[in-house]
Formats: sequence, structure tokens, C-alpha cells
Amino acid sequence: MIAIMRILIVDDDEDLAALAQAHLRRAGLTVDRAGDVEAARAACAGVAYDALVLDLGLPDGDGLGFLTELRRAKRHLPVLILSSRGKPEQRVTGLKAGADDYLAKPFDVEEMVARVQALLRRPAALASSAQNVGNLVVDVEAQVARVGAKDLKLTRRELGVLGALARRPGHVVSRAQLEDSLYGFGEEIASNAIEVYISALRKRLKEAGANCEIQTQRGLGYKLARPA
Repeated sequence: MIAIMRILIVDDDEDLAALAQAHLRRAGLTVDRAGDVEAARAACAGVAYDALVLDLGLPDGDGLGFLTELRRAKRHLPVLILSSRGKPEQRVTGLKAGADDYLAKPFDVEEMVARVQALLRRPAALASSAQNVGNLVVDVEAQVARVGAKDLKLTRRELGVLGALARRPGHVVSRAQLEDSLYGFGEEIASNAIEVYISALRKRLKEAGANCEIQTQRGLGYKLARPA
């Protein structure tokens, strides 16, 4: 299984952001881009990102201010700052504001990818990513879905859907929310893609003896819950 990890790059340098996006996608990540604080704020309000790559000098504000907003809102996703502010005291300021890592511009793009991957492997992130629903354990970060002692053989999209449902057990998750958890902005989505993944997941959960199920809420979406 390959986990779907979704990253947001916030940088108004379109060429640099496109380069970083291409390399992160090549590493198997889903990557969105925002060019200013307002767009980043809107993106984070609608998507549970696994990591943030953040520039500081943005057209409508300072990236540090946005980072402070996230931390005050208890958003603990890993944050890598990319900035031309490379002096030691500037790095310290960024780290004290809540960044997990800091890379000065210009930078080697492969090093940037390696740093993002390292942030995603940190034990704190792994610990917060595991979800239990009945005898089902889903950990998208660790690439694990298990019923009891039995590992489920899932595609990365199936794992992503199951992870999105497991993060909100007993609550309805809309089709649009499931699509957002799987696809980057602008990616083409087959009209029946979510239904296909849900059907496959129901079959695998039943075969593995799960004591929870994916329930359809007509006109609303799906939820992962124990049978009534």
C-alpha cells in the first residue's frame, strides 16, 4: 500500500512553486499550491493537509503571521519554511513561531523533498494519525489498515478514502470531502470514483471480519460506524 499524503505549498514565486510541486508529486505526494495568505487560509480551512511548505514574504502578509494563526488554532501539521531570510536569527524566529524545519533560498529541490519526507515520518505525526473504529485500525501516515491482526490490501486511493472516514467515525463525510482528501486542485476526477472505492472497501472490510461498516447517508455522503 502507498499512503496518500497531501501537501500545501504557499509561495508567490510561481516558477519555484511549480518546481517544488513537480518534485514532491514525483515522490508520490498530492500537492496543492497557494500564492498568498488568503488562498492558503481558504485551502487549510477545507483540507486536512499532512504538511505545509511555507514562504514568508507573501503579497498580502507575512507567512509567520499565518503560521501563528495555525498554531493558535491547534493545527499541528508539520511546517517547512522556505525563505530568503536565511540569517541565523531569522531561522530562530521562524522555528520559535512554530515551524518544524527551515530551509533558506536558494535551495536544492531534492533536499527540500527529503526534508518534507522526514517531517512526515516524525513519531509525533505518526502517533496522531492512527484511528481506531471497532476492530479496525487505519493509519494513512504509516500506510497501514488492519482488522484485528489482518492487514488489508488496499490501493492508495482506497486507503485515502478509508482514512478520511476513520478520522470522523460515526459522522457523515460528503463525497466532495472525500474527493478533496484524494485529489489535488484541478485534477480530473471520474464521476463514479468514490462509489468504486467505497464498494471495494466494503468488500474488504466484510472479508476481514470488521465489526464496523461504511454506511450510505442518501444525499449526504458516507460514514464509518459500528452497526446499530
